[in-house]
Amino acid sequence: MKLTEKISWLMGRVQRSLFPHLNECLPTPLTEQEKRLVSILEIVEVERYVPRIVTRYRYPGRKPLDRQSLARAFVAKALYRCPTTSDLHRALQSTANLRRICGFGTASSLPSEATFSRAFATFAAGSLGNVVHDALVAEYLSHELIGHISRDSTAIVGREKPAKKAAKEPKPRRKRGRPAKGERREAAPLKRLDRQVHQTAEEAIGELPTVCDRGTKQNAKGYKTSWNGYKLHLDTNDIGLPISAFVTSASLHDSQVAIPLIKMTSNKVTYLYDLMDAAYDAQLIAETSRKFGHVPIADRNGRGKDVVPMAPHEAERYKIRSCAERANSRLKEDFGASNVMVKGHSKVTLHLMLGVVVLFADQLLRLAG
Repeated sequence: MKLTEKISWLMGRVQRSLFPHLNECLPTPLTEQEKRLVSILEIVEVERYVPRIVTRYRYPGRKPLDRQSLARAFVAKALYRCPTTSDLHRALQSTANLRRICGFGTASSLPSEATFSRAFATFAAGSLGNVVHDALVAEYLSHELIGHISRDSTAIVGREKPAKKAAKEPKPRRKRGRPAKGERREAAPLKRLDRQVHQTAEEAIGELPTVCDRGTKQNAKGYKTSWNGYKLHLDTNDIGLPISAFVTSASLHDSQVAIPLIKMTSNKVTYLYDLMDAAYDAQLIAETSRKFGHVPIADRNGRGKDVVPMAPHEAERYKIRSCAERANSRLKEDFGASNVMVKGHSKVTLHLMLGVVVLFADQLLRLAG
């Protein structure tokens, strides 16, 4: 079944069966925003990836609450753009429809804010957002042929102090000239891009820095901007569906994540072109793209010299890359990426990945009309 047919069938079932049933069970008819939330929850199915709590609890103390309703509530938090868990808790207390949609009964049975926070920490430790996103890509795009993958990063402002940089050890001086007869010299250590060529995506990602620090980036107008926090690196297809996402330190250059992203995305979907800006203009990145059967199209980086313009056909395809900038903009304006209130890489990643998951589902709804 094609992607458009699959989405149309799912939305038809939701509109014909689920919406009338909910309107009968809920105290008030569904609003348009609540219908949108129900549709996104039906696509995402986040509760499938949260383990149920068994009835017989063998350990002493209070039994843990069912986390499936909490996971649905955090999806609603991304869609409703609730800045904090307290705002989400108040919204659930005051809106009966929202509370019932997420799976909670009465307002008195709603868990405390501390329970929400503990559940969020558990989900972050288990990489729930990444698991759900990978399942969505496999479900809807693994059998599709994708034309272009647009690669870009965006600044994520954090609410924590940047980590102190460790002092670099001075490099030992290497002797100049040719080695003497019988002399053995240690080979120069490989750079990160050289290592990534021979590593798997997981090994390469494991070496990337993920602490909160200070980053600097040149914006579209040519001005440099700085921030404390992280960077979200995103691969997006032609219709704005995020395929791969990863969060790193803000100071990491975009090119250091390109090869792992190429490998991650190639393992998930079949696509033809890699569209990248001048930050990714490196020979090893282009060679890796070709190795996986793709055609790399990157904006030229003159590195202080005259820039050789793209060929006309490449320049025409490069225009499609604007979908990556639209995806980053929607994540920040519509799904909470511009207001990160949690601290730590795992929690920041979960907060952002929930927004990525909601963006994926919302783009599918737009595709279905």
